[in-house]
Amino acid sequence: MTALPRISHERLSSLLQNLKSPSPNSALTSASPSLAIIDVRDDDHIGGHIHTSTHIPSATLDYKIPELVRTLADKEIVVFHCALSQQRGPSAAARYLRERERVMRLREAIVKKRGQGGGEADGGKGKRGVDVENVGSEGVIKEEREDFWEGNDCGKEKAEGKVKGQEVYVLDGGFVKWQEKYGRDPKLTDAFAPDIWVDYY
Repeated sequence: MTALPRISHERLSSLLQNLKSPSPNSALTSASPSLAIIDVRDDDHIGGHIHTSTHIPSATLDYKIPELVRTLADKEIVVFHCALSQQRGPSAAARYLRERERVMRLREAIVKKRGQGGGEADGGKGKRGVDVENVGSEGVIKEEREDFWEGNDCGKEKAEGKVKGQEVYVLDGGFVKWQEKYGRDPKLTDAFAPDIWVDYY
């Protein structure tokens, strides 16, 4: 598997702290329009989690990855992690990138086909009557942004962890290293349970 770019805890914490909340009672927003953090720990999803992160157990990735490709389409940065980011986190990031590229290529092929033989006459459908607005994994994509699909060459960007302007990273050291530095910071870590980590090693 091609090594994916890593993001340091310091950089991620800086990104989180730059998410200003309109509420004076909250230091950070609950979600960012430009950043997504995906926690793929399984039953070890204990002891806390990074603020704004979404828990998607690695055991569910087979059917969750296509959904992630759709829901994270407008994010500028996507960060995956598990406990140590040695296996599950990198694997999830690689699967996400592969699915994202596959869906993009499929969409581009259908749009191209529509330009050759389908268009307004058939209600925006290709020669086989496929609605190009609803094609993706298992034939389903719903209301994606048009700029998500611009361009054709995904290979180089994929190798760099980027696909169509989106940067995909793996959190270096995973949550284990994150909690060592930021676990007790309520602005950066939610539901932290320090006792769990005392005997972790």
